[in-house]
Amino acid sequence: MSDIPPVYALRNYALLADGERGALIDPEGNVAWMCAPRWHDPAIFSSLIGGRSFYTVTPNCRFVWGGHYETGGLIWRSRWITNGGIVECREALAMPATADRVVLLRRIEVQDGECTLVVRLEPRAQFDQQPLIDHHLDDQGVWHGRAGTMPVHWVGGAQASVQPDGCLDFELAMNEGDRHDLVLTIGGAPVEGTADELWERTEAEWSERVPSMDHTLAPRDATQAVAVIRGLTAASGGMVAAATMSLPERSHAGTSYDYRYAWIRDTCYAGQAGAAANVLPLLDDSLRFVRERLLEHGPDLKPAYTAQGGKVPEQSHVGLPGYPGGTDVMGNQVTNQFQLDAFGEIMQVIAAAARHGRDQADDWRAAEVAADVVAGHWHEKDAGVWELDQKEWTHSRLCLVGGLKAIADAAPDGVGDPEGWRALAEQILRDCSERCLHESGRWKRAVDDDRVDASLLLGALRGAIPPDDPRSRATIAAVLEELCEEHFIYRFRHDDGPLGQAEGAFLLCGFWASLACRQQGAEADALRFFERARAGCGSPGLLAEEFDVQQRQLRGNLPQAFVHAQLLECAATLA
Repeated sequence: MSDIPPVYALRNYALLADGERGALIDPEGNVAWMCAPRWHDPAIFSSLIGGRSFYTVTPNCRFVWGGHYETGGLIWRSRWITNGGIVECREALAMPATADRVVLLRRIEVQDGECTLVVRLEPRAQFDQQPLIDHHLDDQGVWHGRAGTMPVHWVGGAQASVQPDGCLDFELAMNEGDRHDLVLTIGGAPVEGTADELWERTEAEWSERVPSMDHTLAPRDATQAVAVIRGLTAASGGMVAAATMSLPERSHAGTSYDYRYAWIRDTCYAGQAGAAANVLPLLDDSLRFVRERLLEHGPDLKPAYTAQGGKVPEQSHVGLPGYPGGTDVMGNQVTNQFQLDAFGEIMQVIAAAARHGRDQADDWRAAEVAADVVAGHWHEKDAGVWELDQKEWTHSRLCLVGGLKAIADAAPDGVGDPEGWRALAEQILRDCSERCLHESGRWKRAVDDDRVDASLLLGALRGAIPPDDPRSRATIAAVLEELCEEHFIYRFRHDDGPLGQAEGAFLLCGFWASLACRQQGAEADALRFFERARAGCGSPGLLAEEFDVQQRQLRGNLPQAFVHAQLLECAATLA
């Protein structure tokens, strides 16, 4: 039986993505995770969570690992320095993407000296349950087979032999200047075109999708944030929250979730980031996806959908050991929740589109639907931004206030009911001030919860109240005093213990703190929070949802799309 690749700390994984699915690459050059043919489908490479499926290109000797993304896309270069030379593997999912077929490109190049590499391929569909069968090599040197219902085609592995366990493997001896291409197609017919042609199309597509972000405070990170968002966004406009499932926020704490779905809130965050950074295709994609969901479902809008707009499945287990400290949970309980803040975020995106002259009639129909839902439901309990118990969450209501004010200010003449929207916003704000204000003058989490919450920074950031309002100033002061550790920000205090005992710092909240400090004129503090949050990544520069401050490790699913969106908004706004 072939050796199963080890798992690594999350900071060591790189992402390949084409909008319809994604893959994680580890330091040994293994495709440790990929679902096919789409984000929400079962994994065909799953060693990340304990499966025995893999696709590895790795030196057959001691090495030191490194790597980097080529500027302006998700083309990754794994780099290994050995005692005998330097070898790189250029890797990408071929673009433009096809919905039901994934094409993985790998180009091995020896930069210096010589190197022998081991190449191993063993896809197993349906979370490891269906191995590769019907292997056969055609007269063109192309391997063909089937994993479950998906055809598999492999170019560049003609030297491989079939092992007793079904693995295809071979050794590749290379000298300085040598190059070897591998093209793996899963689903459908073999991809047409040479490796050079596939790389050229992929490079051109990324060049078109990711503009230079030289106008931002951190151009390299902002450019990569755009690439990550585009890589996680399907043709439908739906942006999945992360490429992975079941990666733990805390070891053995029941905090493993499936994030391979498109949250309405997260997609709106990406749209607003695109508006702030003038990457308007991000705004267009976001608005298209959330508008269509809202017009279709109205008050029954779900907090999340598949990237194609389908229903998120209920939670279940897939029968794998899980990432160490985690589980193997698939599906998400969010499908049964009601989240009020999503309606406010949709209104913010519509207003942003109007400010950029990119709105259309259907957007304002959606704005009216959102406002009507708010009018009928704003006083109800919901799950809130952190998807917890049903409560009267202050953040949710402030989001509605900001959203109503935004569409009222942006509505074209004769469209909607701007005065009615403003009146409703004031009604909700009065109720919040009467019932959700702490005796110290800051916002409290909920009517029946006096604690501080970092999400309450959005009240001023999204225009529910002015930045110089005493409620804004008292709230940011409380967040910085009670939820800050080494300039990392936590969501809220779970208990009286140390902040990092219950969970990691939320990188999203660090970017909010940066924007809030800038609103208050505290530029130095804004820069400190921005730099701290964006540095909470590994070598590939990917950000997860949480950061363990003490251990300096990423926690949760990877990469977390809304964190990259907030980095982008922050980098553009601070500039």
